Amino acid sequence: QCLLSGSWQSDTSSRMIVFTLEKDNRFSGYYLPGPEAGNSELLTSPLEGSQQDTGLVPQPTFSFTVNWRLRGTARTTVFLGQCYVDTNGEETLHALWLLREANDSPAEDWKATR
Repeated sequence: QCLLSGSWQSDTSSRMIVFTLEKDNRFSGYYLPGPEAGNSELLTSPLEGSQQDTGLVPQPTFSFTVNWRLRGTARTTVFLGQCYVDTNGEETLHALWLLREANDSPAEDWKATR
């Protein structure tokens, strides 16, 4: 059915915990970076997002934002993807992400987004 509520794990062992999906298809939860993140200062960080109504489409698209909890720097990541259901009923999320780091000046803007 592709409801995002629950626990999801990425290929890099990061985890996303999504609380109950609200009636307007919004959700919140936490993102826990895996060991592949390479930054021991990354903490469990809040996420907010929404998905398409599964009454309208069986394999909905979704998006969510993670505002990272870090000491001394500001980072935000936006994820955009779709939930797929295979013939066995297994749900899989496919997503792209965009990371933005705060920087000190407009001259450094070019390196702030990955």
